[in-house]
This record gives sequence, C-alpha cells and structure tokens, in this order.
Amino acid sequence: MASGFFALLDDIALLMDDVAAISKVATKKTAGILADDLAVNAEKASGFVSTRELPVLWKITKGSFLNKIIILPIAFLLSAFLPIAIVIILLCGGVFLGYEGAEKIHEFLFHRKDKKLKTKPTELSESELMVLEKKKIKSAILIDFILSVEIIIIAIGTVIEQPIEVQIPVVSLVAFLATVGVYGVVALLVRMDDLGFKIITLSGNKTNLAKSFGIGLVKSLPIVIRVLAFVGTFAMLLVSGGIFVHNIHFIHDLFASLPSLLGEFIVGTVVGFIALLVVKLIMKLKKK
Repeated sequence: MASGFFALLDDIALLMDDVAAISKVATKKTAGILADDLAVNAEKASGFVSTRELPVLWKITKGSFLNKIIILPIAFLLSAFLPIAIVIILLCGGVFLGYEGAEKIHEFLFHRKDKKLKTKPTELSESELMVLEKKKIKSAILIDFILSVEIIIIAIGTVIEQPIEVQIPVVSLVAFLATVGVYGVVALLVRMDDLGFKIITLSGNKTNLAKSFGIGLVKSLPIVIRVLAFVGTFAMLLVSGGIFVHNIHFIHDLFASLPSLLGEFIVGTVVGFIALLVVKLIMKLKKK
C-alpha cells in the first residue's frame, strides 16, 4: 500500500516536471500576443479620471477570466476529438494577427495626420463618461476574447502531441498567467502618472531629484504605451509568420535558409498585407 502511494507521488512529481517544462515553451510561444494584449489593454484602461482607472481595469480583468473559462473547454474538446481544427484555427488566427499588424503599419505610414482630436474625458458629463466607460470595457473584452483564443490555441499547439493530462494543466496555467500578468502590469502602468503627481506634490515647489523622478513618471506613460504598441505590432507579425512557417511545410522550406525571426517576420508581413488588401477591396465593393 505504502509503495503504491509513493509510486503515485513519483508519477505526480514527474507530471508536474513535464507541466513546468512545457509551460515555459508554451509561454514563450504566446509572448508575442501577450505583448500586443498588454499594449491594447494599457491603452483601453488609460484616459479615465484616476478614480475610475482601476475599477475599469478590474471589470476588463473579470471579462478576461470569463473569456478563458468559455474558451478553454472548447479548445480541449477540439484537441481531443478534432485536432485538425486546432491547426485551422491557428492559421485563421495567423491571418487575423498579420492583418492587425499590417493595419497598424498602414495607419502609421499613411493616416497619422487623419486622426481627429478626441474629446477629453474631463470635458464630458458624468452620464457621458459612463457611456464611454462601458464602450471601452466592451471593446477591451471583445479584443481580449480574440487574443485569448489565439493564446490558448497557440499554447495547445505546443502540447498537441502530449497526453490530455499534460495539455489541461499547461494550457490552463498559461491562460491564468496571461490574464494575471498582463492586467497586473497594466494596473501598474495606468497608475504611473498618478504616482508621479503624488511625488511631485510631496516634493513641493523645490527642484530636486524626487520632483524630477515624478515628472519623469508622468511623461513616461504615453511613451511606454507607444513603445508597447510598436513591440506589439512587431510581435503580432512574428507570431503570424511563425504560425504559417511551423504549420505549412512549403512555407517552412521556402524560408529555411533565412534566420528564423527574419523569415517569420517576412511571412507575417506578407500575409498581413494580403489580408489588408482583401479587406479594403471588400469594403470598396460594399460601398459601390
């Protein structure tokens, strides 16, 4: 009896070692989407009055957990009974990520001057602020759902050959860390400017190191969000290209001679701009 119990403990220990090792691989594979998820949600949770930023972020976080609770069992069922669907969803997601990245590049290159000034939240009434808040929360949760599908499917893609008892804890752990990690960092980011203002206030009117640090925090937030947006765009194209390179042998062989990052970036960019062109053509046809 005792030997059987300790054998069970050994099996559990080995399983946990496998889960830990494979989780590292799965987390690395999903890092590109996490960067974009972080950039998107930092933008969505910022711009409110300071008293509403954290409540808004908490609502988005709860929505993110609900998204993953819905997606995880469906993904596991597909993995168990229809594995080919995982590859198909991956490729569709790769097109979507490439399109998103290409659209951001296109907008940056050709439409920066077309952006109109948006009304500041402080200029709106309380009822208008609540409407704006609800819209931003819904938008953030919808985008989170799409990105969560990709995170979970990519994570499953890394463990598709593993038994289901390894797949479930690995993918669930990645999904949990994605939500906690992303929204934890976003919470710190959106409070950067408030922390900076407090430091400036505590330092008084004196010019000292503390005041300079506070000013630096206030000025850094928009820069950090822009940097995250850039990193997220680059990461989306890499993830998109990686999906096609690793799942379509023809594309893998075509770019095998190039460094992996360069090949994946080229493939993701080409896929993205083809998707962008198709979408724009469809929109033009609809207008006509």
